[in-house]
Amino acid sequence: MNADPSRPTRVPLITPGTRPELASIEQRILHERGRISLLYQVLLNSAPIAEGWEAMLTAVRNRSSVPADLRELIILRVAVLNRARFEFDAHVPHALAAGISQAKIDALRGNTLPTDLTETERLVLTLTDHMTRDIEVPDAVMQRVAEQFSDTETVELVATAAAYNMVSRFLVALRVGH
Repeated sequence: MNADPSRPTRVPLITPGTRPELASIEQRILHERGRISLLYQVLLNSAPIAEGWEAMLTAVRNRSSVPADLRELIILRVAVLNRARFEFDAHVPHALAAGISQAKIDALRGNTLPTDLTETERLVLTLTDHMTRDIEVPDAVMQRVAEQFSDTETVELVATAAAYNMVSRFLVALRVGH
């Protein structure tokens, strides 16, 4: 259900199990996620988009080499910068499970960078900030990323920030969970 009934989702939610033609994609979502969230209930309005989304986000969240704590810091930061409260709240349990302290989460929620970031965390969030706010990433930042991460890790870090910019912008535009 939407948190704010005065701001309803801009497209209808598809109730899982009500459209036989969506059964196979619903099964894949259930297999990967354990449930069909509000986000996927909106995505199911377009089966091809839901299928592609599921494949991409599964690769980003479950199959990349990005450590869970860095991935969740990226996701939380993107959510804050894009004002995607629903996304932020959905990832707090994942962040806690990945070992991110409640204090770091609270600092991120307040749109400030935590003071106790490691050098690696600060670099990853700097990359995330540039990608989200400026689109372009300065050469100096990418050089530092390249010095610390392999080519594969660099692609996966950038893909994580890019994918969650897509997620947050989709959620905000369609008022999912607002």
